[in-house]
Amino acid sequence: MTDLTILDHVPDGLLDCGAPDLVRILPGPTLIHLPGREAAPLFVSVLLHGNEHTGFEAVRGVLKRHSETGLARAMSLFIGNVAAAAKGVRSLDGQRDYNRCWPGTVIDTCPERTLLRRVTEEMGRRGPFASIDIHNNTGLNPHYACLNRLDRRFFHMALLFSRTVVYFERPLGVQSAAFAPLCPAITIECGKSGEAEGVEHAARAIEACLNLSDFPTHPVPHQDIDLMRTFAIVKLPEGADLSFDGAPVDFRLPGTVDRLNFSEVAPGQVFANRAPGSDARFVVEPAGNVRTVQAELDNCFTYEGDEIHFARPVIPAMLTCDPSAVQIDCLCYLMFRIGLDGAPLDDTLAGTV
Repeated sequence: MTDLTILDHVPDGLLDCGAPDLVRILPGPTLIHLPGREAAPLFVSVLLHGNEHTGFEAVRGVLKRHSETGLARAMSLFIGNVAAAAKGVRSLDGQRDYNRCWPGTVIDTCPERTLLRRVTEEMGRRGPFASIDIHNNTGLNPHYACLNRLDRRFFHMALLFSRTVVYFERPLGVQSAAFAPLCPAITIECGKSGEAEGVEHAARAIEACLNLSDFPTHPVPHQDIDLMRTFAIVKLPEGADLSFDGAPVDFRLPGTVDRLNFSEVAPGQVFANRAPGSDARFVVEPAGNVRTVQAELDNCFTYEGDEIHFARPVIPAMLTCDPSAVQIDCLCYLMFRIGLDGAPLDDTLAGTV
């Protein structure tokens, strides 16, 4: 169900149930406006993917702690795909991905796009103070923040969660990009769903924003932030399959490949293997509005027999050992470090922007 329910209170039982049980309390996607001593609301979105529970668990804990004293700042809480959460999946069959359908998407008209445009318009009328979209990864990743604008306020907001920050322009239709014209907006990636550390970390970020009166506009010291930019998205070619256990399929990756996430990979390092005699190659797409020429993308990997090597210095992100996650989204993103002005810190990468 994709009709939007708007409430001005926390429904009975919401703070005592888990994400899979929300379907018993909420009719579908729900936007809850809660008062606070500061009127401009903090917007928090959770469960855009039904199998990523950390955001809901974190905000539930925050609301419980303030049930008697009230919030320091108003909060508008959007609880997204409760139907998928009930099934423990990212999205139901036939649904569009909730975090690809926000304003700015290239996806054709669909119920999810209509729903999320309505949420954005509703919040635009309320003048949000800031926006946090909370997600999980399926692979081994550090906790990190993502943003879509190289703006000092956005940097300071991201640092409330982590000094590891990723600037990205694709995929399109994501929540943080839709809210960036309205207020400082970040996505926070909180490790794997179900980990207590991620819940606590997300809750601290929410609390910090609720108690902040404004975001600084002074420069962020360069040593305080590790800023990276995605420049490529790596996908499987259509119809290809992969394994992480050595099974003889199109692409074989080691079962520990997600340990490469956010590490600096040197040219020549083996990344994967392909079936003997195969000429299959990864599909490497530009990750946004960077002026990346196709030659740069084609030079990310070398193919030597059945071995696939990294061909240039890169920093992978969001590698996973879950084949279904790869098929639904992508294999990984490739990044490089940038300064606060967006320029690459490595001169050899200057041609990518």
